[in-house]
Amino acid sequence: MTLPGQAWGLAAAGPNGPVFATSYRGRDMAATVLTAVDAAGLVMWQRDFEGHPGPPRVSATGTVWVAHRDDAGHILAEVNSDNAVVRSIRPEQQSNEQLGAFVVLPDGFVTLWVPRSGRQPEASGAVSRVARNTENGGTVWSTPLPIDRLSFPGVVETGRHTGGHIRPVKPWRPTKIEVGHDQPLVVSADRILVGLTDSSGIGVCTLLNLTTGSIVAATEPAPYHQKAIAGHGRFLIGQQGYGAFCSTLYDQDGSPAKTWPSHGMMLITRHGRIAGPESENRIPSRSRFRVLVPDGSMRDGPLLSGYYTSYPAIDTEGNTLFWRDGKLLVIDAHLRSHSLYADDDRAVMSRVLLAERGRVLLALHDELLIFTGTGLSELDSGPWPCEDGNLRGNPVDLL
Repeated sequence: MTLPGQAWGLAAAGPNGPVFATSYRGRDMAATVLTAVDAAGLVMWQRDFEGHPGPPRVSATGTVWVAHRDDAGHILAEVNSDNAVVRSIRPEQQSNEQLGAFVVLPDGFVTLWVPRSGRQPEASGAVSRVARNTENGGTVWSTPLPIDRLSFPGVVETGRHTGGHIRPVKPWRPTKIEVGHDQPLVVSADRILVGLTDSSGIGVCTLLNLTTGSIVAATEPAPYHQKAIAGHGRFLIGQQGYGAFCSTLYDQDGSPAKTWPSHGMMLITRHGRIAGPESENRIPSRSRFRVLVPDGSMRDGPLLSGYYTSYPAIDTEGNTLFWRDGKLLVIDAHLRSHSLYADDDRAVMSRVLLAERGRVLLALHDELLIFTGTGLSELDSGPWPCEDGNLRGNPVDLL
């Protein structure tokens, strides 16, 4: 089915739907259309919001939350399956900041804020911060985030007079504060992981206590990308670029427990298996499907052609499916590869959803594709069986 514009996010209330997609309103990049689709792939309803699209977050009760804005600032709207706005919450915010990301908790939200101007915090009078908000938008706590000075060994500057490349002799000074490239805000047990970057792509990941907002640990600056919940307050964080290419498992206290020489869109199953397609900014591709073994070694899966890749999903039998190089691929538990569908080279894609009876949903540009009869089983119940950790698109695991 065709969406009103390029898809931005995809989530489902459960294995039987409904499915919620956020997209642009045609070519209007400052407007969001929320589309609800039933199990048969038919449009139930659509609703417009002002503001750039973000991913939909579905609550445990099946309502969907969408961030939008008006002249007074940012709003979180809760919409039920009948297209009725149940609540509109305006989290406490400053006029010089904008909402970077949010997740839904059973009793409120966690929100991430960055300077609205997009410039250095000191230039706008704002700082990046994370907050825990009540169901009514009030602030339980608010914590500034340390990102005003960054440096990383792989970053180089162009000499102003010589034209040569030199390493910075002073810490990198950010010119624009942004949310992290991938999964900027995730919650596991009593820990929050927040990823912020600057205009160079170098960033810091900060671990906070969910109850108090206190900072538990912060990583050294690096080009952080993919992140995943590993269960019980632990996280897998990947680095890619500037010579870095690795993934590190961090414990609940923020200490690194294990590092592998690979970065990718990793999935973590109920058995603790970590595997997924590698993600490297290089063409022709050198990427493989990799399994990260607990002892720090890796198992090699098949080589992967192409470049653009959807975030995968894994079923209870260990079959991983994702879109890459114009194909819907399946890598089985024995690392054998086959394609379910081919010959569509569109590069703008959503994450993969795995619904009931092996039904697969994927958005390519402005179309939602639904595949049936795949032979796959249901989504694995691990801490990170797909992007955002669950069908609901809400990366929160409080168990």
